[in-house]
Amino acid sequence: MTWANRFKLFVGLIAVVGIVAVLTIVFNQRQAQVMSASASIQAAEYPVGSDYGGTVLDRLVDDGDEVKAGQALFTLQSPTLQADLAEGLVTADNVAYSVGDDGVLTLTASVDGTLTDITTERGSFVQAGQVLAVINKTGSLFVSADFVLTSGDYARIEPGAAVDIVLPNQTRVAGTMDTLDVQTADGQAETTAKVVSPDLVDGAANGLMAPGTPVTATISLRDDGLLAGASDGLFSFLRTIGL
Repeated sequence: MTWANRFKLFVGLIAVVGIVAVLTIVFNQRQAQVMSASASIQAAEYPVGSDYGGTVLDRLVDDGDEVKAGQALFTLQSPTLQADLAEGLVTADNVAYSVGDDGVLTLTASVDGTLTDITTERGSFVQAGQVLAVINKTGSLFVSADFVLTSGDYARIEPGAAVDIVLPNQTRVAGTMDTLDVQTADGQAETTAKVVSPDLVDGAANGLMAPGTPVTATISLRDDGLLAGASDGLFSFLRTIGL
């Protein structure tokens, strides 16, 4: 073999080693992240309702309205409430309602937020405990994300793990994992993560930062070294084929 051919062989070997190293790093990075199967923006929900059944005299708000804490939402006439008030069993006012001298019950907003899911209209009869509407609290946005995780993934998820959130318009938001809940349904483990971020601001990103907006969420797993991903993949493959 001539020196020229030896040099070409050496360069070729270096190139192969370099390609393998790059592919190993890329594979390891992919193994160090898990993308959500589904995810969406949510908000803390506060139901509006009453422990007393009665007739809705008036609906003072519409679906989608911004409301303030203490704002009147519905008025009801409830004979049961009037009887309990007469006997001193309940107070006339609290954070969620007030009762006028005429015995009319006024349901109020307990927090600032957006009113959604109105289920009743003027003149309707509502049952005790029935939810008449829901308030999505202002400043409480978070991401709820479902993941399919292996046992190896669970072992590499750390408290407060970094999460990359991508909105439909490709806006990226840095978040952290707040909680991780695992439930079993039909023999399958279902994992749901709550992801929080100070950059999730109501109405931002051209209105996309709002409850119900679908997003993708990618959790960063603990880095166990350059070859961790490759070795995990190899062991997973061996378990799959029964070795």
